[in-house]
Amino acid sequence: MRRPDGREAAELRPVRIRKYVQQGPQGSVLIEMGKTKVLCAATVEDHVPPFLRGTGTGWLRAEYALLPSATSTRTPREAARGKQSGRTQEIQRLIGRSLRAVTNTAALGERTVILDCDVIQADRGTRTASVTGSFIALVLACETFYKPGHTFPVKDFLAAVSVGLSRDGEPILDLCYEEESHAAVDMNVVMTGAGHFVEVQGTGEGRPFTRAEHDAMLSLATAGIDTLISCQKDALGNYLGWRVGRIG
Repeated sequence: MRRPDGREAAELRPVRIRKYVQQGPQGSVLIEMGKTKVLCAATVEDHVPPFLRGTGTGWLRAEYALLPSATSTRTPREAARGKQSGRTQEIQRLIGRSLRAVTNTAALGERTVILDCDVIQADRGTRTASVTGSFIALVLACETFYKPGHTFPVKDFLAAVSVGLSRDGEPILDLCYEEESHAAVDMNVVMTGAGHFVEVQGTGEGRPFTRAEHDAMLSLATAGIDTLISCQKDALGNYLGWRVGRIG
């Protein structure tokens, strides 16, 4: 099968990660997966929601936005409409619960980490790129208040990728816009470095899919996420990568 950009079925789009691209937040990353570009920032605030006050436990939440010029047809700002779309709210919840799955909130102390994901350019896979990039921003942010000898707040690596079935029924990894538009099945997978699933979102867009096809897509996703976690480790370097999962 020949894909629109010439990739093999099990091949990711080119991945590029740049750290510290903003001065304000404690952690910031620009992640590029093919033509998709997402700016991920992690800001640490010294307070928690009311339901956590006095517990010594922290919190993490995410916000997501698609910039008006991120797509070929301008997308109006949701702030101008005065209401977030259901899609935006769904993606924010996905990012937040994915990162909380690998966060030791007790080790955060009474702090809140806010992850801002702004899509600069969209060629599909924006939510999975947001999860993958936000993980790095989270580690960078936690390093600013971490005290050696204590538990590092990030317990394990985490990344996400899309998989699907082409219109010809072949499992493919990391779908671009053209592929997703015609895919028989579209699936997003979030996994930890230990190989545990955090989220699997799969939909038969064109037709129902079999258990064998489901397993084939998950195998592709697992291999793709392994590669993305290697990219995260390269971006963080040995010093920060070693912090992840550190207890004492």
